[in-house]
Amino acid sequence: MQTPRHTSARQIGPYFVVTRLDPAGPDAMPVPERRYIARSADGNCTVLLSLPLADADPERFLVEAQAARTPLGPWTPAVTDCSTPGPTPWCARAYEPVLPLPTVLAVHGGPLPDETLRALGSCLAETLVAAHSRGATHAGLSPAAVLLAGDGPRVTCSGAARTAAPDGKARSGLPGLEAGSLSPEQASGGRPRPPGDVYALGAVLAYAATGHTVPDREELPFLLRSLVPACLARDPAARPRAIDVLQALAPSTSGAAPSPTVIDPGSREFPLPGRVIAALARQSAEILAADLPLPLGG
Repeated sequence: MQTPRHTSARQIGPYFVVTRLDPAGPDAMPVPERRYIARSADGNCTVLLSLPLADADPERFLVEAQAARTPLGPWTPAVTDCSTPGPTPWCARAYEPVLPLPTVLAVHGGPLPDETLRALGSCLAETLVAAHSRGATHAGLSPAAVLLAGDGPRVTCSGAARTAAPDGKARSGLPGLEAGSLSPEQASGGRPRPPGDVYALGAVLAYAATGHTVPDREELPFLLRSLVPACLARDPAARPRAIDVLQALAPSTSGAAPSPTVIDPGSREFPLPGRVIAALARQSAEILAADLPLPLGG
């Protein structure tokens, strides 16, 4: 990402776009939202700004955004600002240096190492355990929905399946929904439920370990060789629960019960590869150095 320098910029609500977060192009991973790094006119507030896709339901997008003011779990960043209903809905979260999981694999040069896979899977499972214990579902987990910061993942795009299409309408093939992350029951229009989140978790771990969401069992590292196929079972009743995934990924502790929290948010203990750490630092420096965008026509 080059240092953004603007003489004019697109304004969305009170914010001015500095740069896109996600890569564009025909080979890019589907993303259920348009995401930008943006800044307030006075330069005091930098945010991660999300907008719905053109074919998505804007009213449902705002419903999900308002719900996301209360995080689903420890790795879901809260929405801090949100538009009122109108032609250009948006929501904002506090900015921190983050990379979408597909970008992480590109920067790293391939699948992630086992220690990162274990930590990533544990954090994502922990988030789903918290959500499911409240009777909620994420309904939007996919590789692009997972952002990686220096201390662990940030799980975004909650409710993406509901925003793409209401229950009862087929979601297969809709823009922004990554086919391998969409459980069969959700693809056919079923109501998002916890087993669908576990299916998506399996797809995300498969992607992080192999570079795609529908791997052959032999492609998977030993750590995930039994777990991912179980998560990706077509029968929802045959999938493990999120707590089962969390326990399966917990490091062996000589017979002791597994710790429910492997990484604490903000602890800086998340095992990221060196190239990814460098890319996060570079993004932070580039956004800090970016000229303050000015309004179009200003």
